[in-house]
Amino acid sequence: MEPTRDYPLFGGAFSATLPPGAIDVSDLRPVPDNQEVFCHRMTDQSLIVELLELQAHVQGEEAARYHFEDVGGVQEARAVQVETVQPLVLENLALRGCCQEAWILSGQQQVAKENQQVAKYVTLHQALLRLPQYQTDLLLTFNQPPPENRSSLGPENLSIPPWSLGDFEQLVTSLTLHDPNIFGPQ
Repeated sequence: MEPTRDYPLFGGAFSATLPPGAIDVSDLRPVPDNQEVFCHRMTDQSLIVELLELQAHVQGEEAARYHFEDVGGVQEARAVQVETVQPLVLENLALRGCCQEAWILSGQQQVAKENQQVAKYVTLHQALLRLPQYQTDLLLTFNQPPPENRSSLGPENLSIPPWSLGDFEQLVTSLTLHDPNIFGPQ
């Protein structure tokens, strides 16, 4: 998959630029309707785009922390640690016309993969784009496992490098809404 291509999300209601080597997980297993999930072809990295109900009871930086901790709870994380939370500049977003506030959070969660006992620290980068007019929090997550967890099948796999924070930023800034009807009647 070419990194500059706009990839349709949620049946074409959105599109975004995905990094090279992205595989649509819905081609491999069921994915909830409110999520788009992509995995790296050669590493354990993943990207998730989620449409969530607006959590109006939390504002600003606390909203980003709320969603980070919520993801940790869903994944049964044994520990969650926020490292940084910063506002995103709305002018840099393709969604700037409908996004009222945006945050980027980096942190770690100690989680065990399915069917494994040992929990490892995974670095998560999350972008929270708040769309209150649609009663929606848009959460984008970049899961970055520790280097020793990355699948390495040999030198032939170096043709697709691991994703970077720059790849995640490109996904976040390129996310474009094409059909607001995805949010239902307004």
